[in-house]
Amino acid sequence: MWIKANPNPEKKLVDDCVIRALCIVLDEDWEFIHKELSDLSREMYEIQISNNVWTRYLKDRGFKKKIIPDTCPYCYSIRKFTVDHPFGTFVLATGEHVVAVIDGNYYDTWDSGNEVPIYYFERTY
Repeated sequence: MWIKANPNPEKKLVDDCVIRALCIVLDEDWEFIHKELSDLSREMYEIQISNNVWTRYLKDRGFKKKIIPDTCPYCYSIRKFTVDHPFGTFVLATGEHVVAVIDGNYYDTWDSGNEVPIYYFERTY
């Protein structure tokens, strides 16, 4: 189920989906995640929201990256993923968007349930 969420302190829609998703799955505020990614991006000499930066950030926090099989490239949606994964904490990536999923719910500023995820990160404990 979609749950509307925007951890941006001013509720802006400013292409910060990576930061928003990480705030939600890590239960941290927007400013903290923004600073953490900024620091890491300077260390890596890449932009803050590059895939390499936030991938490393999640892996350093115990998330494992998994690829979604390409058996039906346009029929497997974020909504279907949540049905198949009713428990756990995930960050899904579509190639152009990033979404937080916790216990079968996806959190986003808009209903992105029809978007097609390519890969995801799963929190391991």
